Amino acid sequence: MYWLVIINLGLFSLVTCDDRPSRLVNLTQGPVRGYKDLDLDIFVFYGIPYATAPTGHDKFKAPLPPPVWTEPFEAINKDIICPQSTMLTMLTNTVVREDCLFANVYVPETNKEKLPVVVHFHAVAFAMGWSDIKADGNLIKSKEIIQVSFNHRLGAHGFLCLGTKDVPGNAGMKDQVALLRWVKNNIGNFGGNPDDVTLFGEETGSASVDLMTISKMAQGLFKRVIVQSGVSTTPYSVQIDPIENALLYADYFKFENGDNIYELEFFLKNLSPRRLNSKHTMNREDSTFLMSPCVERDVGEERFLDDNPVNIIKSGNYKKVPMLYGYGEIDGQFRIPALKFWGRLMNKRFIEFLPGDLQFECQAEKLLVAKAVKAFYFGDKVIGKDTMPEYVKYFTDITFAYPTLRSAKLHVESGHNKIYMFVKSKAIYDIPDTIPLSKNTSDKCSMSFGALNEYLKELRQYKYVENLKTVRDAFRETLISFITEGEPIIPGLRRWKPVDINLSPQLYIDGSFKLKKSLRKKMALFWDEIYQDYYVYPSAPPAPPPRNINIQKNTGVW
Repeated sequence: MYWLVIINLGLFSLVTCDDRPSRLVNLTQGPVRGYKDLDLDIFVFYGIPYATAPTGHDKFKAPLPPPVWTEPFEAINKDIICPQSTMLTMLTNTVVREDCLFANVYVPETNKEKLPVVVHFHAVAFAMGWSDIKADGNLIKSKEIIQVSFNHRLGAHGFLCLGTKDVPGNAGMKDQVALLRWVKNNIGNFGGNPDDVTLFGEETGSASVDLMTISKMAQGLFKRVIVQSGVSTTPYSVQIDPIENALLYADYFKFENGDNIYELEFFLKNLSPRRLNSKHTMNREDSTFLMSPCVERDVGEERFLDDNPVNIIKSGNYKKVPMLYGYGEIDGQFRIPALKFWGRLMNKRFIEFLPGDLQFECQAEKLLVAKAVKAFYFGDKVIGKDTMPEYVKYFTDITFAYPTLRSAKLHVESGHNKIYMFVKSKAIYDIPDTIPLSKNTSDKCSMSFGALNEYLKELRQYKYVENLKTVRDAFRETLISFITEGEPIIPGLRRWKPVDINLSPQLYIDGSFKLKKSLRKKMALFWDEIYQDYYVYPSAPPAPPPRNINIQKNTGVW
C-alpha cells in the first residue's frame, strides 16, 4: 500500500493540471480513474496493478493478489517496466521495478455495451519488452474493441525453472494467467464482455498465446486467439532441459558448484533483480533461449504446463478455440545483424545452427543431417552477404514457418477444426529505402548493414507501394471481424474456411488476398522427416535430491 501512495502523490501535480475528460471505473480492488487520449479519441487507463510480483527470496514464485485501495487510483503512469537486459530502456523514460505487474486498458468512447476484448501479449525473446511498447492504435480506434496490454516478469526472473518449491518455473506465464483472471473479473466494469476475450501476440508474445490454448491453468479465460509468428512448438518456446539451462545461465555470474541444485537455487535467489536480468540469451546459434517457458514438475501447486506441447496437442485434451494462425515470409530477417559472424561460423560448423529441439545419438548422425539441411537451403554456395535471401529463409523456416505448419497439422490431427491460416508475403513488410550508417559505425557492423541495404534493394521489387495501405487496412478489418464475429472475413473474397488435414486453404497476403492450397509443402515435408526421427521432447526438471540441512540459510545479497 505504501508504494501506491507514493506513486499517486508523485503524480498528483500532473493530475491536478490535467483538464482532459476523465472516467472513473470501480474495480474489485477499488476505484480507478483514466483519462482521454485526444489523439486516439479513447479513454486510457495506464499502470493498473493486476497482481503483485513476489520479491526477495520468493521472486520466482507465482504472483500474489493485487493491492487494494479506497481512494481513486490515478491510472496515468505507463512507464514502469519489469527488470530486463536491453539498451532500449536507456532510450526511453521507463522505470525498472521488481514489482512490475501492471496493465493498461484502452476504452473507446461509444454507447455500445459488452464490447469484445483483445489482450495483447508483447514480445521480445521472453526477456525484453513491456505493456505499451506496441499498442495498436488503429485497432483501438475502430470503436468496436477494448484492448488490454500488460507487463509480466521476464528473463530468469520470469522463466528460471528448477522444479523446486521456491523455483517451480513459469513465473512469467503465471503472471499472464493472473492478468487474464483479472480481465475476467474486471473488464465488465470498463464496458467489455468478460466472456468474449481474444488473445493476440507476435513472436514470443504469439508463442505465449499459443501456450495458453493448451494450458489447463488458462482454460475458460478467453474465446479465441490470434497467433502470429510464434507457436508452442517453436524451438525457443519451451526449454528442453531446464536444469542445464539454469547452470549455463549461472555460468554468466561465475557460479561453480554445479552439482548441487540447492546451491544453484540459493545463488540465483540472492542475485539482485537488476543483476539477475542483466544478461539476455536471444543470440544462440540453435534458435533457443536459455530462459523460456518450461514443463513443470509437480511440487503440489498449480502448474501452467504439465506436459510438453506436442504431447498435449496430440492428446486432444484441451479446449479447442478458433485460431487465426500465421507467419511472414521473411520473419527470419531479424537474424540479419548476426550475418557477418554467423555466416563464417555456418560455413565452418553448420551443425551448431540446427534447431535446438533436435537431438542425435552421435556426432556423425548430426553431421549428416546438418549437411542435408545446408544443401537444401544453400546448395554449394558460401554463406554470406551474397546468400542473404537464403539465410533469411533458413531462419524464417526453422523459427516461424515450419513450427507454425507443424503445430497446425498436429492440431488438425487431434480434431481441431477451427484453424484459419495466413501467410504474409514480402509485399506487406515496411521496407525502408536504405539503412543509414552512422559516422561512428564500427567496422564489425558495417558489412551487416551494407549487406542489409543490398537485401532491401532486392526486396523492393516485391513491394506494392500503391495499394500497400489498402491491403493492410483490409487485413485489419479482417482481424476485427474475427475478434467481433469469430470468423475472419476478407472484403471481396469468398468465404475463408478453416484448414483441412492438408492445411488448405491458406490466405496469402501480398498485393491482394488469395486463398491457396498448402504453401511451402516441400519445405514442410523435408523437416517432417527430420523431426520424426530426431525431435527431443521438452521435459520437466527431475526431482531434486533430499535437501542438505547444512546448506547455508538465505541471507544477504550476493
